[in-house]
Amino acid sequence: MRNISRLLIFSLGAISTATFAQDAEKQRSAAQIFGAVPAVYDISLSPDGTKVSFIAPGPGTMTDLFAIDLNAAQSTPKRVTRASGDPESLQWCKWVSNERMACKVGGIEKNVGELYGFSRMIAINSDGSNPVLLSKRHDSTALGLSLSGGRVIDWLPQEENQVLMTRYHLEEVRIGSRVGNKDEGLAVEKIDTTTGRAKFVERPTEEAVEFITDGQGNVRIKGMRTKLGRTELDSGEIKYFYKADGKWEPLGELNYAERTGFNPYAVEKDTNRVLGFAPHNGRQALFAKSLDGTGKQELIFANDEVDVDGLIRIGRANRVVGVSYAKEKRFGEYFDPGLDSLASALGKALGGTKSIDFIDSSQDESKLLLLATSDTDPGQYYLFDRTSSQMRPLLGIRPLVESQKLATVKPVVYPAADGTQIPAYLTLPPQSAGKNIPAIVMPHGGPEARDEWGFDWLSQYFASQGFAVLQPNFRGSSGYGDAWYQKNGFQGWRTSVGDVTDAGRWLVAEGIAKPSALSIVGWSYGGYAALQSAVLAPDLFKAVVAIAPVADLSQLKSESQGYYSGAVVRDFIGSGPHIKEGSPAQNVEKITAPVLLFHGDYDQNVDVAQSRLMESKLKGAGKSVTYYEYPKLAHGLHDARVRAEMLQKSSDFLPK
Repeated sequence: MRNISRLLIFSLGAISTATFAQDAEKQRSAAQIFGAVPAVYDISLSPDGTKVSFIAPGPGTMTDLFAIDLNAAQSTPKRVTRASGDPESLQWCKWVSNERMACKVGGIEKNVGELYGFSRMIAINSDGSNPVLLSKRHDSTALGLSLSGGRVIDWLPQEENQVLMTRYHLEEVRIGSRVGNKDEGLAVEKIDTTTGRAKFVERPTEEAVEFITDGQGNVRIKGMRTKLGRTELDSGEIKYFYKADGKWEPLGELNYAERTGFNPYAVEKDTNRVLGFAPHNGRQALFAKSLDGTGKQELIFANDEVDVDGLIRIGRANRVVGVSYAKEKRFGEYFDPGLDSLASALGKALGGTKSIDFIDSSQDESKLLLLATSDTDPGQYYLFDRTSSQMRPLLGIRPLVESQKLATVKPVVYPAADGTQIPAYLTLPPQSAGKNIPAIVMPHGGPEARDEWGFDWLSQYFASQGFAVLQPNFRGSSGYGDAWYQKNGFQGWRTSVGDVTDAGRWLVAEGIAKPSALSIVGWSYGGYAALQSAVLAPDLFKAVVAIAPVADLSQLKSESQGYYSGAVVRDFIGSGPHIKEGSPAQNVEKITAPVLLFHGDYDQNVDVAQSRLMESKLKGAGKSVTYYEYPKLAHGLHDARVRAEMLQKSSDFLPK
């Protein structure tokens, strides 16, 4: 079952496949094992189902693209190409034909003190030959700068080596010549991935932000941004149009800042309708809108407890076969009866507790690439042949963890101070009775996010070190509808952070947590909630670990000024007394617990200035604080060495 996983490690690290498990245990600490970045970032199946490509970490911050010939006598991964990681990394790759792939390369650069994220699209053969740039190449005559390399929106399953891409065009002016290009904006182009030659399908439109096809090469939906007054700032609104008889007709509006309107995702060619998400009884549900001019809208699927938030798609045409939603666990509702029964049968065949996700398929859908995961399984990829009903194991996402005893994750609820039942996930150390032990409350990031049941490398590491871990889906989390989301976790911080502190009180009341060894650990918004919990309930948590946290809401608003999304961020954070009252950096005098901070200085989600300010304020108030800053790392601290160091320093810091 693990042969290909071990070959992957062998190809990258020259570790003997026969002694891999034993060497991993002898040579690596728990922090190194759990802090290791995934061995597979992205995976794809060729149209004929005979080859698999995947992206894996290389030395340091490098990333490698590998290909496996599944029909070869020895299915050994062969490296196709490598990205240096300074600054570009491979982000995803997908087969365009049986010999050629298209890949997105991206990274972050600093110029004149500002961070800029960039991306580029390339195509390459599976043997590493004929690399071609697919992104629009701009020269010195362009009036502006485009950092986006474009996006593939249709894989054109009937046309080999061709794709439809959106690419941004800039106006070009040549001094002393009448020759130039006045077109500016987002366009759709058909591109030959072997030569890079392109031709327009939709000419550049200045305010266009999105195009959606029917998976068969026909552009049917266009999204147009609306400006905020006379400014160039994002208004949080998109107007959508659909194409009928060669003309663009109004479809509807989405206000993603206010969480209202219809958000189109996929066009069904056979039924001539678009599927998307919209509010329904205070929650998100899946709707279909007709594209025949009638404006007919039909409710496809809703859940009366949680938001319906995902489409299940399959094949090179991205055919929609179902929807997904998360309650205690994530569930899938399939429109395709065959896939519904297949997912159930595969789950049972793999032990009955695994979640099955269809990742990719051959062009005829006879071969399926799937991922099986659970709370105690970080993930294994399989190839299932529907003709022979045979399943072949391929690659493990975290091979180093396979030798570890992992902890089960249990959905629980606990009461908030006002009696509201808060859903959460409890992870106890393996073989622990879960009584009077060190414990951690771990709020999630976002705040517009939620935790789900499954493998979590952070909570599993702390469980391996003897900690109970409770992950609350506090009010302000997404996924539970508008009433649960409330104003969001910043404007409604008292409720959100109050639910987080009540999670700690519940651990103590249930006898799980040793009161003298109760801590809080969080990343991003979770780091904010950890710091603000120390303000709200200074005697509750005995230590605080905040990774890439927001520390000051006023500074967060200031940092967004001048960016396209500045107005949306400003309104999201709001104004009023909560700006000062809800900012940990402005209330450090109330914090009594020691604080440990981590941050990367290339963080575009939460500026590193937030942690620097928090450290300065805590030191100025005579509080205990330790801060580690990592150069050229972004929000996710995506470096195995750094993650291992962070885990070990956190474990050493927390009371036991």
